[in-house]
Parts: sequence; C-alpha cells; structure tokens
Amino acid sequence: MVVKLASGHPLVQHKISRLREAKTLPEEFRRLTKELSLLLGVEATQDLSTEEFEVTTPLTTCPAHRISRSLALVPILRAGLGMLEGLSDLIPEAEIWHLGLYRDEESLQPVEYYNKLPPGAATKCAFLLDPMLATGGSAIAAVDVLKKWGCSDIRFLGILGAPEGVKALEEAHPDVEIHLCALDSHLNELGYIVPGLGDAGDRQFNTLPRPE
Repeated sequence: MVVKLASGHPLVQHKISRLREAKTLPEEFRRLTKELSLLLGVEATQDLSTEEFEVTTPLTTCPAHRISRSLALVPILRAGLGMLEGLSDLIPEAEIWHLGLYRDEESLQPVEYYNKLPPGAATKCAFLLDPMLATGGSAIAAVDVLKKWGCSDIRFLGILGAPEGVKALEEAHPDVEIHLCALDSHLNELGYIVPGLGDAGDRQFNTLPRPE
C-alpha cells in the first residue's frame, strides 16, 4: 500500500515548517495542527462515495450530491485531539469517538486506558487521527480495536510519519490507508521521529518539562 502524502501542497510545506520550529508557541502550534489537519482531510476524503439528490435553490431545483455513508473521527488521546477541530470543521456530520492510548516509555508499546466507542453504531468508515506515526504501535492497537468493533474502512491521518511506523502499520494492516503531511527520516533511540517536531501532545498542551 502506497502512503499518500500531502507534502507537495505549498500550504502544507509552509505550515509544517512553522510547526517544526522549536520556538513556535503552543497557541500557534495548535492552530497550525488544525489547519494542516483540514488540508490533510481534503486529501483523505477525495474518494468518498456520494449519492445524487435534488436540491431547491432560490430560483429552481437542480441535481446535487451528498456523502452517502456515515463517517467517524477517532482521535487517539491526547495528541489526536489537536487534529479533531480541523476535521470536524471539514466533516461536521461525522460522529466523534475517543480512544485513549499511551506509549510505555520503557517498552515503547501502546497501553489502552480509555475506550468510548458507541455501542451498536453502524458507521463503517473511520478516520483515525494521531499527529505522529512513530513506531506504529498506537496506530496498530487502535486499528485492532476499530476492526473488532466492526469498522471495515479505516484511514490513518497524521502530520508526520517515520518509515519504521509506516512499515509496521502496513504489515499489520495492509488495508488501512495512510495519509501524512510529511514522511521523515527515521526514529531515534527514544522512539522520536527525526527531524520531527518533538512531542506533539506536550507542544499542543503546553506541558513540556520546565527547566529546574
């Protein structure tokens, strides 16, 4: 499966450069994350199926099209919340589900701590939101949960990815589309994407460690 990159778009290039800057403050970081998510969402929804119906304009009626299936946005807490606003602006009709995963700092493996998928819903198309596709562990675990719940069309949307994470997700779930703003060089020994942008959650929510 080919990773779909939005990095050729001039606005994506411009905004991701600002996002990477270490001196970019949390307020701007959140705004840029929202804007990049919206641009990425436009790319990731290009092939959604539509149905024809008739709309009444102020002058007459004419044929029109609307999305023909229900959609869900699934931010992986907490960093994925930063992408939610842009995607929900783009797809206001979408259901919003929440899934909490954190990465164990020693094993680098995901640990699920929160699951708010609605019982018995019929939505089959889900957009999984996480700014960073690093080791791929959290994304794989989240897709596992969504598939067990009944989703058959899952699309991962992230700001940055590492080749290691992309490979891991592709091998575990080759049917999942991967949409990224940029694909970086590699992971370092701590599991961070290089050159990357640091910890997306801490930078969004202003929880970076303070120097003593």
